[in-house]
Amino acid sequence: MLASLGCGNPTALAELREGEIVLDLGSGGGIDVLLSARRVGPTGKAYGLDMTDEMLALARENQRNAGVANVEFLKGDIENIPLPDNTVDVIISNCVINLSADKDKVLREAFRVLKPGGRFAVSDVVTRGEILPEVRKSVLLWVGCIAGALDESEFRGKLTAAGFEGIYIEPTRVYKTSDAREFLAGAGIDADALGPQVDGKFMAAFVRATKPAAAKSCCGPSCCS
Repeated sequence: MLASLGCGNPTALAELREGEIVLDLGSGGGIDVLLSARRVGPTGKAYGLDMTDEMLALARENQRNAGVANVEFLKGDIENIPLPDNTVDVIISNCVINLSADKDKVLREAFRVLKPGGRFAVSDVVTRGEILPEVRKSVLLWVGCIAGALDESEFRGKLTAAGFEGIYIEPTRVYKTSDAREFLAGAGIDADALGPQVDGKFMAAFVRATKPAAAKSCCGPSCCS
């Protein structure tokens, strides 16, 4: 259970293939890395990246217990991925990117380490429409990891700016007040008053995008200056 914290199941949706190289950003206890390693098989490899020694120790213990060899856990920040350019076929992540203070840098780094044609396939929390700061703060108690969540249109814009194409955001769970009425009441929050500000505006989602298979050509003067 310590290995499986998150807001989705990116390994089930990433369509991993035999022989691919996978990178999990913010790998925690390593469950998604180990599942990915089994899916890509012995000719593939799965990397896990985490910034905390405690999580890395847990992940490596889980690796030993699972007897999975084609795995490597790396220490580092998702804003500065310790891998060379064009290294991995697929990037996954489970409710981690929204926690970064510099999401643009995370997405640029993800683009850099992906091979041409590589796939970005992450689970994350996103928002839809304007949300008052006090409402966002209250819902943080309920959903968790919501404080830095991007609006879906802003997420698309940042992925495009990083160079990605084929961007698709698929809601996997849309949160409603009725889902957590008892918890909100226990936290001293008026669920009825909060409801209109919440329903349909917070969601767990699967975010897909692709690094272009080849650099786009440009014949204009701005490309040659």
